[in-house]
Amino acid sequence: MFETRALSGALAAVREAHAPDALVLQTERDFETLDPAVAEELGLLVDGLDPVSFPDEWLPADVPDPLAQYAGSDFTVGLPGDGGVTWTRQTEPPVVFVKPRLRTSPDPFVDFLLAEALVEVGLDLPESFLAFFGERYGELAAATPLDPAGVYQLAAALYVAYCGLHTRETFADWEDDFPDLFDAWVDAGERLEPRLGDLSTEVARGQTEFPAAAELACSAIKHAEGGRIEIPTPFAALDSSAYARTGPEYAVEWARKTFEKLDR
Repeated sequence: MFETRALSGALAAVREAHAPDALVLQTERDFETLDPAVAEELGLLVDGLDPVSFPDEWLPADVPDPLAQYAGSDFTVGLPGDGGVTWTRQTEPPVVFVKPRLRTSPDPFVDFLLAEALVEVGLDLPESFLAFFGERYGELAAATPLDPAGVYQLAAALYVAYCGLHTRETFADWEDDFPDLFDAWVDAGERLEPRLGDLSTEVARGQTEFPAAAELACSAIKHAEGGRIEIPTPFAALDSSAYARTGPEYAVEWARKTFEKLDR
């Protein structure tokens, strides 16, 4: 099920600088929840397992099943939509997983995702949007007119933006030391940029659902260091040091004010 993934010189250096104890494992199949036999196999590769769970009162009664499962006692790593690289601190040492869905992806893109995960581990960022929002997840749901799936998608996007505010400066500094990783980071942002120009108009006209627009704009924030990318309104307000400092409190207030304006 798990195989240690060899790292290139640049990725090995990134791991040494940001998460020297982390294991990087290639997985045989895609997963979120690990059944007991698979968890036992993972346990042979690490010093300890400590699956997390979250208080029931953090979640509204109608959350999507994957989120309810994640919050429960099952050993769950990542959530649907997290992509082909996930990481966890539910193990000692932390583990970064590379899933088979990335087998056909270009190597520079996979390397970028791995580098990003290693930096996130080293920054001690929350492992998921539920860990990020905590008891404020219900406040986010109450601040929007979205259905449970929409709240889930918006929360995931806001978490991506928050993490990006903390990681992007590191990537921006890699132009000389790790030019291939830097170029992959820039390229990923440039691929998003053409879709941002009309995003505000599309949301206003109902051509793009708000959670989908947030997903796109918040992904772009990961690449907008130094004004490289112009983030459209209302998402530009998330591209701020205030959000980086205050996190979920800022996100909930931003959502409340944003939907109040959209309803006018």
